[in-house]
Amino acid sequence: MKEQVAEVVVAGHICLDIIPSLPNAKGGLDQILVPGKLVNAGPVVLSTGGTVSNTGIALHRLGMSVLLMGKIGDDLFGQAVLKLLRRQSPELAEGMMVIAGENTSYSIVIHSPGIDRIFLHCTGANDTFQGSDLRWELLTGARLFHFGYPPLMKRMYADGGTELAGMLHEVKRAGLTTSLDMAKPDPASEAGRVDWMAILEKVLPKVDVFLPSVEEILYMLDRPFYDRLASAKGDIAEHLDGEDLSALADRMIGMGAAIVAVKLGEHGLYLRTAGERRLQSMGGCTPENIGEWAGRELLATCYQVEVAGTTGAGDCTIAGFLAGLLKGLSPESAMRAAVAVGACNVERQDAVSGIPSWETVQRRIEAGWPKRANRLRLDGWRFHEEAELWIGPNDGKITV
Repeated sequence: MKEQVAEVVVAGHICLDIIPSLPNAKGGLDQILVPGKLVNAGPVVLSTGGTVSNTGIALHRLGMSVLLMGKIGDDLFGQAVLKLLRRQSPELAEGMMVIAGENTSYSIVIHSPGIDRIFLHCTGANDTFQGSDLRWELLTGARLFHFGYPPLMKRMYADGGTELAGMLHEVKRAGLTTSLDMAKPDPASEAGRVDWMAILEKVLPKVDVFLPSVEEILYMLDRPFYDRLASAKGDIAEHLDGEDLSALADRMIGMGAAIVAVKLGEHGLYLRTAGERRLQSMGGCTPENIGEWAGRELLATCYQVEVAGTTGAGDCTIAGFLAGLLKGLSPESAMRAAVAVGACNVERQDAVSGIPSWETVQRRIEAGWPKRANRLRLDGWRFHEEAELWIGPNDGKITV
């Protein structure tokens, strides 16, 4: 096999997404998913899912040099995963690990327009993924290592996250910037019952860029608060204000992360960064102008689009942000890129086919792509029209 040198390595969870086309469930999905009822469905969409696929392919489509490292079985679903990756680009499948006798992870994504998705998920070979599975020789020359969905990978959360922390420690020792995405586990599952706060305290000192959703991080850091908000009307982000976001970010920065970017779904992306000393230890993607990045607090709202589906929206938002970091952009420009790539994603039903080239994304932004209005309570924040961002009350820096 030809060895590939890549700028960014995307590792962790991968699965086959099976997405049936369902009719509009005006009365809710319970009007469709009725025992004994035959539902007329449209064609099914087969795509790869999970961090390795969604963020990795999105970065590839944006023009980054990417190597994917995921674990699959030698079954029919595994063959489909490899075929779909090679359809994007043959070299994307070169780092994949095909293990005889293992079951490939899959998700059945149940989605109807106007209703949030439901996932039926089998973790499969992801549960046995461990640090020694990485092809460490292929990390040489890379600048960024992005890892995703440890709550859906048993070895990564077992024993208090020791395997995850050890793997990220070794990656940082190799000089790469480490980036971590999460997933919210099923509360009734084994992953849902572990002490995620303790795991994050062990792991975040080894994480340079931490990119959870607001639901995931509230679940892990403040379960009682999460439960109260989850039982209220509307999505969780609508019940939070700027002070809540700042307090959450302070905890994550205090645990050791250098950059925290919290995904807020349709409300956009929130950014908080540590001081210069911590940013200087970020490895291959250390910002050239650390002063632009140190001590920042920003919020970017989403661009206006017609939503076809939201599968992989968070993963693609991450890809846009990481691409900006790799390109040495200011935090303002990286935030705009993040929500722009996320917006391109939701214009298609699957996870990555809507992602164009980096140049196309930038032209769309520069052409005056309108943004959605902010609906969060941001007392003390100010809106910077030229940067198209909300600036936190303690953030006096702005770089357009």
